[in-house]
Amino acid sequence: MSKRKHTKPHGQIRQSQLITSFGPGSMLDLPDHSALIGGLDSWSTGGDEIMEPRLVDKLKDLFEPPLQNLKLFSPPPDNDDPTAPQTGITAWQFPEWFMTQDVDKDASDGNVRARMLIHRRRLTKGKFIDDDRKKRSVVPVRFVRACRNGHIGDIDWYSFTHNEETDCRRQLWMEERGTTGDINELFVRCECGKTRPFAEAVGFSTRALGHCDGGRPWLGPASRERCNEPNRLLIRQASNAYFGQVMSVISLPDRNEDLREAVESVWDFIGQADDEGEIKYERKKEKVNKVLEGYTNYEVFNEVKIRKGQSAQAKKSVKQAEMETLVASKDELGDDKPDGNFFARNLPREHWDAPWMKDVERIVLVHRLREVMAQVGFTRFEAVSPDIDGELEMGVRRAPLAREISWLPAIENRGEGVFIQFNSEAVQNWVARNEVRARGERLLAGYEAWKAEHTGATKKFVEEGGLLPYVLFHSFSHMLVTAVSLECGYPASSIRERIYTIPDVGYGILLFTGTSDAEGTLGGLIQVGRKIHEHIRSALEMGELCSNDPVCAQHQPANQHERRFLHGAACHGCLLISETSCEQHNEFLDRSLVVPTVDNLGIEFFKLAGK
Repeated sequence: MSKRKHTKPHGQIRQSQLITSFGPGSMLDLPDHSALIGGLDSWSTGGDEIMEPRLVDKLKDLFEPPLQNLKLFSPPPDNDDPTAPQTGITAWQFPEWFMTQDVDKDASDGNVRARMLIHRRRLTKGKFIDDDRKKRSVVPVRFVRACRNGHIGDIDWYSFTHNEETDCRRQLWMEERGTTGDINELFVRCECGKTRPFAEAVGFSTRALGHCDGGRPWLGPASRERCNEPNRLLIRQASNAYFGQVMSVISLPDRNEDLREAVESVWDFIGQADDEGEIKYERKKEKVNKVLEGYTNYEVFNEVKIRKGQSAQAKKSVKQAEMETLVASKDELGDDKPDGNFFARNLPREHWDAPWMKDVERIVLVHRLREVMAQVGFTRFEAVSPDIDGELEMGVRRAPLAREISWLPAIENRGEGVFIQFNSEAVQNWVARNEVRARGERLLAGYEAWKAEHTGATKKFVEEGGLLPYVLFHSFSHMLVTAVSLECGYPASSIRERIYTIPDVGYGILLFTGTSDAEGTLGGLIQVGRKIHEHIRSALEMGELCSNDPVCAQHQPANQHERRFLHGAACHGCLLISETSCEQHNEFLDRSLVVPTVDNLGIEFFKLAGK
């Protein structure tokens, strides 16, 4: 009886990496190959369905037309059972051009090192057999072409070398004419005598690599669509080769029932309200305010309208729903169970009260949380981050994950966190100061310079006037991540942030860990949260001085020479952290809004005692 052969896969990666760094359309170096991860059509089944209705509802509307039966599944897991059906992900060999590893002595001269460019069709069992019947090892060529729409393909090496369409198919060589490895020392030479500096491929404005043919090889070798973009040079291992577009939500306990009961019990007082102002007036009555404690005027009025049949419940943004839940807890929120999705507990003020904490309104220790992340598409060259409300931008040019989308890959992470809520009145008073507004004008000038270079790109929160509060708390969050990581037991790259700046609800930051393994639930952030006032003081003191001052503190966002348009006083010496932690790819940062700097602008939000 013959045994069923179980083919060993060429490589393995973690499930969480399949929706971030190595999703459909990404390039991956395997031990003996370079490959392009195939689309969802080529993934085997076997992943578990992940239930998160709030995320599914958001993702449906990102497609045109909206997807009604969209589901989320985890990537297919590895199966160690040799008798079970094989699971896995198809990867296409890419690129198809290779370069010999050894230097060709006959073609090299002095400081010039020449290596042959070989197409896949000329290989035999992964080796190139030359005219002397010698087997020569090859490696995939480092350079490919791509466009901003995510299309990708091999460089037409013959046309590039001859600087025109040609029928010449003589041997091509990649020559290094120097010792630094710089791209300016690379030349492509044909045996017919034509030679061209490879540096000419760098500037896409010269159209040296031609126009994109719309190739989508991750969806199959023949998959193409119309595209008018110029080709750009892309290095396979470069950090800008692939940006997975991911949307995430934190699973929340249902608090609508509690809100409905609260509104019902005081209906005689608020039932005739026509706006939020009347709700605010009625809450001056002690009985009404006690019942509605923990709910914003916006939430209460929205529930009143629903009860009166005047409107359907408005769809809340991702972060608005999270913020409303986090600020709603009076003592505890959620279920304290080992398999629970969410459990948070307020930390009494006497545990963290200090002079520099006067504008902090609430500290919430989130003992358990569940984050669900799903990939929608991907981009190349430039990342497209979610807006500050957690929503992905509509109409963004994202490359598809499959020919026909019926499901999306997702993962769920479990972890813990610390939530800090700030006093809304203090924030609004700070924003109203003239010197703060003047700083906002300079930050806005940098944003306009950035927008001029990114045609069609906008940030909704900037356009709506929410730049200053976001930059303030985003910068403070980065300071706190650095300070907390020194003692909490997690590396800084494992601590992530969510910034909440929602005028109708409040202002706050959530630092949390969330991984699919044990690193997300060690308890370190909860212990840090019990002494959060000490860590906040350390963060503020460290932020006052940067090793690059005064250059860092005096940086002007609109400076065309430095080209750091979305930075104020921010650099690698002070605010920039791991991009796995930051929700805006280390942009929209300025520590001068948080603490006094050597430039002494007097616009800081926080005041340390004795300073």
